[in-house]
Amino acid sequence: MGQAKYVFVTGGVTSSLGKGIISASLGKLLQARGLKVTIQKFDPYINIDPGTLNPYEHGECYVTEDGAETDLDLGHYERFLNIPTSQANNVTTGRIYNNVITQERNGDYLGKTVQVIPHITDEIKRNFFALGENGDYDVIITELGGSVGDIESLPFVEAMRQARWDVGPENIVTIHLTLVPYLKAAGELKTKPTQHSVKKLLESGVQPDILVCRSEHPLGADIRKKLALFCNVPFNSVIQALDAETIYDVPLLMRKEKLDERVMERLKIPLKDEPTLDRWKEFLGRLKNPTKDVTIGLVGKYVELHDAYKSIAEAFIHAGAQNECKVNIQWISSESIDEENVDSKLHTLDGILVAPGFGERGLEGKITAARYARENNIPFFGICLGMQCAVIEFSRNVLGLTDASSAELDPDSKHKVIDLMEDQKNIKQMGGTMRLGSYPCDLKRGSKAYEAYGKQKITERHRHRYEFNDKYLKDMESKGMKAIGINPDSKLVEIVELKSHPWFIGVQFHPELRSTVANPHPLFVGFVKAAIEFNRDRDNN
Repeated sequence: MGQAKYVFVTGGVTSSLGKGIISASLGKLLQARGLKVTIQKFDPYINIDPGTLNPYEHGECYVTEDGAETDLDLGHYERFLNIPTSQANNVTTGRIYNNVITQERNGDYLGKTVQVIPHITDEIKRNFFALGENGDYDVIITELGGSVGDIESLPFVEAMRQARWDVGPENIVTIHLTLVPYLKAAGELKTKPTQHSVKKLLESGVQPDILVCRSEHPLGADIRKKLALFCNVPFNSVIQALDAETIYDVPLLMRKEKLDERVMERLKIPLKDEPTLDRWKEFLGRLKNPTKDVTIGLVGKYVELHDAYKSIAEAFIHAGAQNECKVNIQWISSESIDEENVDSKLHTLDGILVAPGFGERGLEGKITAARYARENNIPFFGICLGMQCAVIEFSRNVLGLTDASSAELDPDSKHKVIDLMEDQKNIKQMGGTMRLGSYPCDLKRGSKAYEAYGKQKITERHRHRYEFNDKYLKDMESKGMKAIGINPDSKLVEIVELKSHPWFIGVQFHPELRSTVANPHPLFVGFVKAAIEFNRDRDNN
């Protein structure tokens, strides 16, 4: 198509309106029309990346193929578009300032005074346009984090204003996502918050081309006319975004509102065929019409904030639809589990997933959950720390190493069955220094993991510092815990399975990060299938 086109998505009135889902949905619609699309997220916080942020602060930290620790919205982009993102798809204020200060220290500005305009805004624009320089994409969607009017967002909005003239107004469209609240006492929708939000944007020199209005109630023609008049946008560019049953409905709702058509008209992209969404609709059909259901316990330390395990929750949706099964997640705090109450908390479950995490808090509860799943033949899936807990539990209760632990949690343990990798031992900085990104793994034939993947060589994404300690491998394998996934280069153990168990798998990597609507992750599909069989067998008995 030649020159890349740019779509900017801003938000107003309140946070958490769903800019990421709107961006991903628009991307899906444009992709379904044959355009090459990618999405990037610009976050206004000063952290270099979310790698050191508490999950309660920011939700999960999403890891890309190239090892970038990024915002969880990149997970939505990948799940909707079914294409990988990278370091270039997530940029923070911290990264922008870090780049500018590094250049200043190197003398690249030739003694000039470094200022927000033009130096910071130029660096932001350089990152805006970086993905469009090599011709890989027709349309690049940029989501600006935060809300218009926030102090920290101002440089991004100013850079967006300048960008229109750098590439030409016919190559940029601005979408402003806002809220049209319903006042129950008055019995009507109110447009004033949207008007004020657009006014704030105009004060920064940016006129939105399209309004997307979140609301609990449909926007009538009168409301749309009012918004069009006061916000200076065409009537047909006032788009309603009603609350949806599932985020996967949003592309179809936006198609009904013709959001993709409005964007393409503004960008002068010819409207040819209708978007091809047959596979998406098939997925939604399976998702909304399950023939069975299972309950799976997600045992973790951050369960109060479900976004801390966002990719796992979405992977269950994909795998459930693949199995025509509704997966009910029971969120269980690992701190609430002990030897006395474990049966009462877990006995009704059809499967147990022990979630990833860091630190000692809640660890014993995870270990207890792993033991309960092992001894009661309940399908078990351990991810990252979840796998390590399964190894520790097996070492204590099957190998008889009663003080077995992880070096992370008990440096004085005589039996560190999970230990720090050699290349991690001298690292002092915490951010971006773990084993991150995609690594290869070879599977052993005849294993359940091999059966799930259907191939021997796989790659998966990692985010951890500690590993299975090979010193204990022979003893564990002799008692039935098999290492069936090995990194061919480092020989590190990536997957363990219990030979005598119907479905008990622990993985050192994060399979949830590669699950998409088009390609549900095979281990999640296999786990849900095992939970269905467990549920059926229990009912029959």
